[in-house]
Amino acid sequence: MTNLLSKLLETHDTLLADGATGTNLFNMGLMSGDAPEMWNEEHPDRITTLYRGAVEAGSDIFLTNSFGANASRLKLHGAEKRAHALSRISAEIAREVADTAGRPVVVAGSVGPTGEIMEPVGALSHAVAVEMFHETADGLKAGGADVGWLETISAPEEYRAAAEGFALAGLDWCGTMSFDTAGRTMMGLTSEGMVELVQELENAPMAFGANCGTGSSDLLRTVLGFVAAGPTRPIIAKGNAGIPKYHDGHIHYDGTPDLMADYAVMARNCGARIIGGCCGTMPDHLRAMREALDTRPKGDAPLLEEIVAKLGAFSSENDGTGDQSDAPQRRSRNRRSRT
Repeated sequence: MTNLLSKLLETHDTLLADGATGTNLFNMGLMSGDAPEMWNEEHPDRITTLYRGAVEAGSDIFLTNSFGANASRLKLHGAEKRAHALSRISAEIAREVADTAGRPVVVAGSVGPTGEIMEPVGALSHAVAVEMFHETADGLKAGGADVGWLETISAPEEYRAAAEGFALAGLDWCGTMSFDTAGRTMMGLTSEGMVELVQELENAPMAFGANCGTGSSDLLRTVLGFVAAGPTRPIIAKGNAGIPKYHDGHIHYDGTPDLMADYAVMARNCGARIIGGCCGTMPDHLRAMREALDTRPKGDAPLLEEIVAKLGAFSSENDGTGDQSDAPQRRSRNRRSRT
């Protein structure tokens, strides 16, 4: 695979991804229940502002406003036939921003879950899921995306379907899952299970990892779980900016730029090579993360207790992979043996 992302991975130890899409768009006036993807046509100037905010804050990679641009999600807004067009437009706007950035910046075409449960538990068939992902990926490629970027997936079946969709579109891709249920994805996959999943795929992602979830502490514990399983591909860490708090009718994330700077450095020390933010992460957070990654030296992988001391408590006793009474020592030693 030869594209801009692969070239940057060859020449950079760590790449900074972008932050939140929804949080930033809500601050620009998006209302709860609205489809952000419709803004690609209705308010392209605001989508340009979203993208430029990440680039100007120092991101090497930014995601397109196409997370929900699939037929299943858009059907809720009567726009199920517009998945390809809205994906394409999101990438076209992004392409213009990247091409005028004055430095190499990767346009990553965001692809979120279908919102449906796949067979045999649910009704969504593998073939239909593949076609939905193919349609979105093809639109992103047509608009100029450098790579596809699958995110917030919980079911391995959906991850596999997306891999096939990207293959049909001829678009290289990266893919993250959300580990938000006692260290596992909602459908029960562990960090170790994800490494196994990625390694068995015929059309494997260029890089893989975790995004969103329950907090930056939990996400870093998941990253350590990836590393312990011995993956051969770069790891992505894209954690939320702290914990969501409900205040005056709105959701706010309590993570400060200083906290996200600590998180970025610890993510790098844990073994992640692509580091960004998810929900609640604003340009101010990204600027602090950029500065921290550029100025603080790389260190050993942190103990779990060090992660807690810096970023806050875990939401569960372990990461779902079994008894971890000695996890802080074991994980740290494993990481040092690889450096």
